[in-house]
Amino acid sequence: MFEKAKSLQQRYPFLQVVALQHGKSISVNDISTNFLQKIVEKYVTFPIVLCSKDIFEMANKPCYIISKDFQNPMVYPSEDVDLKVLDKAIHDLNAENSNKFKLDDVKSTWVKSIEIVKEPDVCSASRNLLFSFPGCISVDESSNRLFLSDVNHHRIIVFNSNGKILDAIGSSPGFEDGEFESAKLMRPAASFYHDFEDCLYFVDSENHAIRKADMEKRVVETVFPVTEGTKNPGLWKWILDKIWTEKKTNLKSEEFNSDSFLFPWHILKSSNNDIFVLNQSFETLWIVDLESGFIREVIKESSKILEICGQIILDKCIPLKQLPSIWLEEQTKNNCSLDGIPYAGLMSSVATCSDNVVFCDTVAQQVIKFSKGSESAKSFRFSNFGILGLSYWLASSLERVYAVDEISGIDPDHSQSFRLSPGRVDIEMNVNIPKDADLVEQPQEGSIWRQARGAAVEVSGVENKAASSEKVGVAQQWYDEIDNLSFSTPQEESSAIEQSKTPGEELQEGKICIRCTVNTSPGTSEAIVYAALYMRLKKNSNSRASKAERIADMIDPKKKTKKDLLVKLLMTSHGDLEELVFTRPLHVRVKFSCGDHKKADNSKAIVLTDSSVKVDVTLL
Repeated sequence: MFEKAKSLQQRYPFLQVVALQHGKSISVNDISTNFLQKIVEKYVTFPIVLCSKDIFEMANKPCYIISKDFQNPMVYPSEDVDLKVLDKAIHDLNAENSNKFKLDDVKSTWVKSIEIVKEPDVCSASRNLLFSFPGCISVDESSNRLFLSDVNHHRIIVFNSNGKILDAIGSSPGFEDGEFESAKLMRPAASFYHDFEDCLYFVDSENHAIRKADMEKRVVETVFPVTEGTKNPGLWKWILDKIWTEKKTNLKSEEFNSDSFLFPWHILKSSNNDIFVLNQSFETLWIVDLESGFIREVIKESSKILEICGQIILDKCIPLKQLPSIWLEEQTKNNCSLDGIPYAGLMSSVATCSDNVVFCDTVAQQVIKFSKGSESAKSFRFSNFGILGLSYWLASSLERVYAVDEISGIDPDHSQSFRLSPGRVDIEMNVNIPKDADLVEQPQEGSIWRQARGAAVEVSGVENKAASSEKVGVAQQWYDEIDNLSFSTPQEESSAIEQSKTPGEELQEGKICIRCTVNTSPGTSEAIVYAALYMRLKKNSNSRASKAERIADMIDPKKKTKKDLLVKLLMTSHGDLEELVFTRPLHVRVKFSCGDHKKADNSKAIVLTDSSVKVDVTLL
């Protein structure tokens, strides 16, 4: 039901979609955990109205209501209505009232640029958990790699059997091909690894697309829908993609119906060159030719779906038999099943790696490793978080950074001002983390974002290059930096960071140190630092509710989300909350006011002053 509403909203941008939950006495506190899980799972972005009055005199069944200004509503039962019927009703209603609105093809996903991507408000703070709905996983056993679809973070995380993060595919929500760091995904779901091509094929659910990640070249490409740009690969295509973000598909708007390629979730490799793609409800099977990227057949009958790929689904579900039934029951409250195959909806959430069954726990937001031999289970201990970089929602865009604080609503964890002479300023920021939390690992450079604005420029790291005896121009230095970025792998960057640490710089437990260097000029300036600090709760004897409340306070320090809902979401699972890794966002602003340059004795030259400041930050 949610999927149909979302697809219509994407097709008709002017359409105002509202979900109405009716009950005789209903309030926010009455929202069930199952309902919250459904919002997270289905990524519901439109408002949900809780109403104690039966406005439309509805029957006690789910239904669609289409109206203009709540007049003459048309009611359609959700069980029987076809998407084509709803589409026609909205199209006709719009034609009667206005002709100014333009119809958008939901399958032409280029219309959903990052600027207009909306995300669920009710779960905004839960994004600061390490994972947000880790829904699907696949394995490359020969190279000891696992591919986790971190669905609501719009990325795929590559890690090994020890939990070390090796790479990340996707940077932010949207639809864009390119290198892993710049590619944009929208809720990637199931995947499979193609050993011969060294590629990961996956379904990009909210983009209604099939994508391919080349693991050697570290590039994401779109397999379906086939775009006109795909016919002209090379430099010219890259330039056109950067200038015009529109990707015209070969699909027509008239084809929009229940057979349309909408919200794919499961992907299976067949014995020939076809791939099978199913939606979460198992209502539709699309058979896609892998070579051409076109849909060969669309199947709606469950009996036919079972006949074609039932055995493959059964094989995918075999590892589920080794897991405790209480786990599966907890996960399947909102999952769909297929006739004769129990827990079929979880087939993309489980995989076998060596002697372990790896399972995605979307309720506890964790990845579990179940040992076949000892029948013991534990969550993965992840490391090397710098590979993930700074999450797209933590750092403000340049437009917001340059806005006035009062207007943009900036509320940093710490702000401090200094009056200094112009010149180089070394900033040492000592951060005390909360006493009841453990730092999972010291923040790497990839998890820190620095910026200077006003009469200053950020030069952190430049001093090491200045010591070189070779004299090179600024332009050459810039090109050298680009070359280093282009030809270095995440593993090399990680090892370089580890080697740069000198003995004696290790800090006391519960503290971190972030350094930043800026060059200031006369006037006012500001150094801005964002960082992602990965933590977990210390072991304690507090109640489960108290632990959930404490995590809620730390992942949402600005209280942007209703705390009761966040706590309820955290308590939906029976998992150990002290094993839950989360991000404590850090935001510090250091302001400088500098007078005029001092004059040298000969009064012809100016004197630049080297200064250093210490900034102490305590997180609550």
